[in-house]
Amino acid sequence: MNFKRSAGTLVHPTSFPTRYGIGDLGSSARQFLHFLAETDQSVWQILPLGPTGYGNSPYASYSAFAGNHYLISPDILVEKGLLEYADVQHIGIPLSTEVTYERSFELKDRLFRKAASSYYEKQTAEDKKAFTAFKKQNSYWLEDYALFMACSEFHGKQPWNTWDEDIRKRTKDGIKKWSKKLKTEVDFHLWVQFEFFSQWLSLKNYANGLGIQVIGDIPIFVDHNSSDVWSHPEYFEVDENGNRLLVAGVPPDYFSETGQLWGNPLYRWKVLEKDNFSWWIERFKQMFHLFDSIRVDHFRGFDAYWEIKASEKTAINGRWVKGPAFKLFDTILKELGNIPIIAEDLGVLTTSVIALRDKYNFPGMKILQFAFADNAGNSFLPHNYNTSNCVVYSGTHDNDTTLGWYSQGTELEKHRVREYTRSSGNTINWELIRLGMLSNAVMAIFPLQDYMNLGTAHRMNYPGTSSGNWKWRFTPEMLKNVDANSLKHFIAISNRDIKNQAPDANIVEMEAEDAN
Repeated sequence: MNFKRSAGTLVHPTSFPTRYGIGDLGSSARQFLHFLAETDQSVWQILPLGPTGYGNSPYASYSAFAGNHYLISPDILVEKGLLEYADVQHIGIPLSTEVTYERSFELKDRLFRKAASSYYEKQTAEDKKAFTAFKKQNSYWLEDYALFMACSEFHGKQPWNTWDEDIRKRTKDGIKKWSKKLKTEVDFHLWVQFEFFSQWLSLKNYANGLGIQVIGDIPIFVDHNSSDVWSHPEYFEVDENGNRLLVAGVPPDYFSETGQLWGNPLYRWKVLEKDNFSWWIERFKQMFHLFDSIRVDHFRGFDAYWEIKASEKTAINGRWVKGPAFKLFDTILKELGNIPIIAEDLGVLTTSVIALRDKYNFPGMKILQFAFADNAGNSFLPHNYNTSNCVVYSGTHDNDTTLGWYSQGTELEKHRVREYTRSSGNTINWELIRLGMLSNAVMAIFPLQDYMNLGTAHRMNYPGTSSGNWKWRFTPEMLKNVDANSLKHFIAISNRDIKNQAPDANIVEMEAEDAN
């Protein structure tokens, strides 16, 4: 699939302002979409939408298929008659620039359990038909996930490899016993997934109706404490009791001197290949049901990945192991056709990673904050983009905001960026936005924080750390204060307004000559 020349914003739904302490899929999400449309943007990029575990990281989810039910909007449940207005009218967690995870979870758990009871009590024949269709459509993962979550709560959220043996090893009798024992909890998790998908797809359709495409994010690895590893241990590097044997990470890099020890269990690629990569095909099917296109995180890991023994304390002592590469993507494309994928190709690239990306014409990523660390040959500098088939960012969720990055840069780096942008550096975030917009990259996407002139205090994530991340939120006033005129101007002069995109004059002229 060919991407259109366009511009957009990177922001996760948890960052939206609501009175429930965490962003959701309700009215504030629609207000944000109107901001995109009114500023002539046509792309919204988000982080993974899965249910988050320890540390609330979107990249450490209880499932590669499920949705984060804490993103469900209670206000929509009121509209549907599943909650009373009295249930929510006195709720008002003060708006701030941080998600109050624990308080929000406690509040929403109470509301959602009441709504689930109401749903099952009031269920009409039409409701049952829709619910049955949903369960059938998601049969590959849904029942396993609902039971996993019920068992997790019963065991105090302890990892599944510490559970009772019969359910840990998924014996036939164990599955039957625990499904019956925890039926109420299983039913709750079935319903919240049904409601999440209903609200999310409604929001996505709303975005599409405004001319906005939604880019999702698929992490290459899954969390050890997930329904995926519990239900398919044969696909992962775990022992017979579910303990990790080999885990993922990256060697020392720009972000960390000791590398990043992610701890996700690695895949048994040979086993997956014998099964025709069915788990991956189902996963990609799910992603393209939820999104218009997807960013594949840590794309280089499909070519070669950093293998670390689970007993290691850092990522230093690892080794590169060849991944499934062409075999996997040939199989996926054979099953699903020409799918719109953006390859997160950051880090040290080898010729084989580039060959894998380019065979399928997947656009890679260009990060402007990486462009000024060395010399004029830096591949992240716009004049070195040798193709338009790439997506340019000022930074991503893993970077500081542009104002924060600049303030903490070396004097030489600051000099280079000022010289390159011919600016004083006083509005460096807008200078990088302008650079990206005017580049030949097919898409230019910027974190919302950069449009809002925000510093380090509003950063989303510090790679290599396990707590204090993923909290950033904005207030309605912060969105209103974005310089919409400058944003629209940059989009117009860079020919990124899809609604009013200027044709290539040379092509028009050549076509006219041919017609004569």
